[in-house]
Amino acid sequence: MIESERARRWASTMDGHSVEEIRLAHAGPGVATGAADPLTRAEREATESLLLVSGATRAAGAGSRARPEDPDPLRTCFERDRDRVLHSTAFRRLAGKTQVFVFPDDHQRTRLTHALEVAQVATAVARATRLNVALTEAIALGHDCGHGPGGHASEEALSPYLDGGYDHAVWGADVVLEPLNLCAETLDGIRNHSWSRPAPSTPEGAVVSWADRCAYTAHDLEDAVRAGVVSLSMLPAVLVERCGSTRSSQLRAFIDGLVEGITKTGQVGMRADLAEALASLRAFNYEHIYLRPASVAQADAVVTVLQALVDHFADRPNALPIAAPGAPGASGGDLGLPAGSPEAVRAAVTYVAGMTDRFAFQSAVAHLGWDPSRLPVGIDTVSLRRSPGA
Repeated sequence: MIESERARRWASTMDGHSVEEIRLAHAGPGVATGAADPLTRAEREATESLLLVSGATRAAGAGSRARPEDPDPLRTCFERDRDRVLHSTAFRRLAGKTQVFVFPDDHQRTRLTHALEVAQVATAVARATRLNVALTEAIALGHDCGHGPGGHASEEALSPYLDGGYDHAVWGADVVLEPLNLCAETLDGIRNHSWSRPAPSTPEGAVVSWADRCAYTAHDLEDAVRAGVVSLSMLPAVLVERCGSTRSSQLRAFIDGLVEGITKTGQVGMRADLAEALASLRAFNYEHIYLRPASVAQADAVVTVLQALVDHFADRPNALPIAAPGAPGASGGDLGLPAGSPEAVRAAVTYVAGMTDRFAFQSAVAHLGWDPSRLPVGIDTVSLRRSPGA
């Protein structure tokens, strides 16, 4: 290919532009900020006593980790947690995991975009109520890293293999994100973000549990409307009257309801009339989206695939890759586990739970010889005929 003028211009910027002791990204005099000493982590932690409400979680003195680490000179412990989650392979794999629709189209949500939207809602509430924004964001970004492929159907599929069942919140905190050595406060918020779990120990964790529900009810409805599954004319009157019919108006109302509830009562809760509207939206989604026949059939197909994969790898533990928990596609090796042993079963669950939707279904075709027609509707059967990891 002949090198274009545009490509030559881009390559010429590789080294930037030297000005005295530094280099600039752009030619010219540069953008002045005014000289100042760096704002250290300790200085920033000290300002929290002035900026945060009395019950907020302070970074100073926090940051209890399973494996001790020296503090970062610039970032607080919770900012480090946020950054670790953001750069983790588990977080990146959320881009290939189901929110509602397996193999979503260009505009439908994945678990990754869901996590980003939860973080937006949660940090908006945390800023307005003077809670710790960095801790809130770290919990929000990591809250669904324990989800397996195929959405909540993966919990049903994997639960029979583990004592106590498979809970994506607990698995995410205690297995998937364990190598990141996150703070106890961050892990607690991730572990307990689901309403069926014990209450989080921090107000920031409680905010994320609300933000999760606000975000998924609103954006799952929007995706279903775009897919033609439901229409806005079907929405409950109480929801439309109090929150409107669009995602933006609903989230605005829910955020306002949380901010008002928190600032007026000192507890992490939502104004009662808006909480009732949120509950009506969630009930609507369950009836018309999550439990519709096509969704149930999709979930049943996911359960069948994932259980067949766990059985396959539990009986062939030497075929499992040696890698961080739940990281498919790593170099293979002999784990030295007896076939069918509890350790082999857990290793198989860990591996399968970490798969993206596409990798799981490719594995079913490649390792189990499955006909792609047996897989959930909407799967790209051409791509599935390639080997996993290709």
